[in-house]
Amino acid sequence: MVPLAGLIDIDAERARLNKEIDRLRKDLDRIRGKLANEKFLSNAPRDVVDKETAKAKALEAQLPTLQAQLGSL
Repeated sequence: MVPLAGLIDIDAERARLNKEIDRLRKDLDRIRGKLANEKFLSNAPRDVVDKETAKAKALEAQLPTLQAQLGSL
């Protein structure tokens, strides 16, 4: 690990990470809402449902990474 003391503004980085985590959570909630909606699932083309599922999985993978970065500050 490279010491970052004095190289970055810790408070600004925390704020940035919190903002990104909030954005990811909102996006994830929106996508989960779509995927839980039977009408969406029955009317949307399969490739659209697959894309939304892939987006949700990607966001679920990113969230712990950002939370770990925030915790390490």
